[in-house]
Amino acid sequence: MLLKFKYSIGYMSMAALFGCSSSAPQKPNIIIIYADDLGCGDLGCYGARAVKTPNIDRLASEGILFSNAYACSSTCTPSRFGLLTGVYPWRYNNTGIARGDAPMIIKKDQYNVARMLSHSGYSTAAIGKWHLGLGEGGFNSQNWNGVITPGPKELGFGYSFLIPATGDRVPCVYLENQKIVNPDLNDPLEISYTSPFEGEPLGRDLLNKLKLQPSIGHDQAIVNGISRMGYSRGGKTALWVDENMADTITLKATQFLERNKNNPFFLYFATHDIHAPRVPHPRFSEQTTMGARGDAIVEFDWSVGQILETLDRLHLTENTLVILSSDNGPVVEEGYRDLGHELLGNHKPTGELRGGKYSAFEGGTRVPFIVRWPFQVKPGTSDASLSQIDLLGSMAKLCGQKIPEYAASDSHNSLDTWLGKSDNDREYVVEQSIGTLSILSENWKLITPSRAYKYYEEGKIELGHDTVPQLYNLHDDVQEKINVASKYPDKVQQLNTLLEEIKSKVKIE
Repeated sequence: MLLKFKYSIGYMSMAALFGCSSSAPQKPNIIIIYADDLGCGDLGCYGARAVKTPNIDRLASEGILFSNAYACSSTCTPSRFGLLTGVYPWRYNNTGIARGDAPMIIKKDQYNVARMLSHSGYSTAAIGKWHLGLGEGGFNSQNWNGVITPGPKELGFGYSFLIPATGDRVPCVYLENQKIVNPDLNDPLEISYTSPFEGEPLGRDLLNKLKLQPSIGHDQAIVNGISRMGYSRGGKTALWVDENMADTITLKATQFLERNKNNPFFLYFATHDIHAPRVPHPRFSEQTTMGARGDAIVEFDWSVGQILETLDRLHLTENTLVILSSDNGPVVEEGYRDLGHELLGNHKPTGELRGGKYSAFEGGTRVPFIVRWPFQVKPGTSDASLSQIDLLGSMAKLCGQKIPEYAASDSHNSLDTWLGKSDNDREYVVEQSIGTLSILSENWKLITPSRAYKYYEEGKIELGHDTVPQLYNLHDDVQEKINVASKYPDKVQQLNTLLEEIKSKVKIE
């Protein structure tokens, strides 16, 4: 069950416990650990029993665990856009789920958290899943065999090691500082999302030879025995091995910490786990009874543990703010038939919430959110509402930076809530799903009308769409079972007016 609680102050501070000074350092290190498709119910500290997550549980026990935290969207690309820029992705065109050959969605001159922190003297890095596009000039305009620009560097990230899009689509290579790792200029990489390359095998033609059986749209280029979305040719020396992906990106993350142990750093560490295709390293096999999805959660927990152990070893723990969250809610099975539904058992990835990834219901955007900063954040739990859109505004306050008037127009300073000094709810939370927007204020949630699909068959997810307004009192009905819009028309009008004001009043950069 998803935990519901108010922040507890019945504790002895860690500073007092260990006799350490509680004076705040001027420039704490900052790490964002951003999981993929991870639900609140997937973690032990949120009540999961079918999977063990000791490292994440440790993080929660040493920090604040939030039960009402929201991603910017119920899908990956727009959530990442909002997290980094502080602007709602629905204000822009082309911020939906990005193709693997999409141009960069965040414009190179757009203010964002990396640029702000680099201006504040931080060493900055983006490591892991990117999925925000690269280059400019349209689809498939990248020079995959040269330096791809613009990219994270132009946004303020001094170092990057990227999964360019996501694991289920080409290109299936790593980019380090915007160049392919292990390239072969005699075998250049080519990418297409429109036409297959002559002579290259496709998943749809070799189903009996694949590691995973693909489903909708994932039966094209084959890399490492797994078929993907999109077509690919060449670049054989650079192609990744899925089983080693967590090891590879986690090592790059810990190496960044080691290189920057003597100066303030910002690490945006976005894992591929637990997104499909789920092919965890063999040492994580059968760590749960839930098959590949459960084992991928264990692998993600291991990555978190490596980050925490490195901080401990380098004596950086005390001065490092760690935030762990997910880009959207969970999906049990998607793109590949990995027995996710069959092996789920009693495990509930969304806890007590309805919906999941893509959904307008709470399971789409309400996500795990844990904040740890020893001696500054008092361990406890909180059900104060907060949104990832406030990362930039809150980090600017933390670092004493002034955000330009034209920038991050939707990002508020919620630092006191994030650090447990206040249990104030955000005044409102705007939730985006494919097809509609919702707004939440004071436990009342309005899902605006939509003609989009009501059900996602492969994922077995209720999408929460209807042609009439839906109003839920989440205090009494967290599962969003009883639509009380007809009973409270004034509340529907109030929330709809607030949403329209939010949509209209903010100027886009």
